[in-house]
Amino acid sequence: MLINYCPECAGRMVERIVETRARPVCSRCGFIFYQGPKLAVATVVVEDGKLLLNKRDVEPQKGLWSFPSGYVDLGEAVEDAAIRETREETGLEIHLNGLVGVYSRPERSIVLVVFAGTASGGEIVVGNETQDVRMFDLDDLPKLAFEHDQDIIRDWRSSGL
Repeated sequence: MLINYCPECAGRMVERIVETRARPVCSRCGFIFYQGPKLAVATVVVEDGKLLLNKRDVEPQKGLWSFPSGYVDLGEAVEDAAIRETREETGLEIHLNGLVGVYSRPERSIVLVVFAGTASGGEIVVGNETQDVRMFDLDDLPKLAFEHDQDIIRDWRSSGL
């Protein structure tokens, strides 16, 4: 169980079936703890036929290439998180052009929201969580870090963004 004591009354949490799933429920006040997924964002930034990718310096998939991405902070709009993460990891300021897609899998605790963007300022620099940042020809991409990266590229291409 993920939580031992109730955040409402400090009573002991027990596992019960609620809405067809086993969930932590307070044995004292009946509070039900619903664990939600983590929300992350990524950006597809393409300039002159080249795709912006960064080489990850954090797990998972450290050392492989992927889109600028990261978690959404509590109280932060997903669009603002996408702009912030791109800036932190690549040095570029971007303008968002639209939503590419939302990606999730039942076995994963992360929901990824992907936007298309256009660089609007700054210079490419290597951020704290990256080993390298480069623009790649769309027809000559390196090995990408995650299974969904190819889905994202396919969806971006078909979106017209």
